[in-house]
Amino acid sequence: MTYTVDILRSAQKHLSRIPPQDQDRVIAAVRALAETPHPPGCKKLSGRDAWRNRIGDYRVLPEIHEDRLRILVEAVGHRADAYR
Repeated sequence: MTYTVDILRSAQKHLSRIPPQDQDRVIAAVRALAETPHPPGCKKLSGRDAWRNRIGDYRVLPEIHEDRLRILVEAVGHRADAYR
């Protein structure tokens, strides 16, 4: 099953501020979520409906809707700032 991946505008804005070499890795990881919504190392965040995917020093926080086959990327950012 392939999921639809949508990225919030605020997450796109943060993604555009990441250095280009890291940006490519993060974009590839976001695209891979369509095929594998729970990749190895993916953890559920406590107190939220979001998950955490680590890509080097960066974090992608997707909200996964299994019933609708949809993934909404809420935040993308450096590990120090991603959870704010």
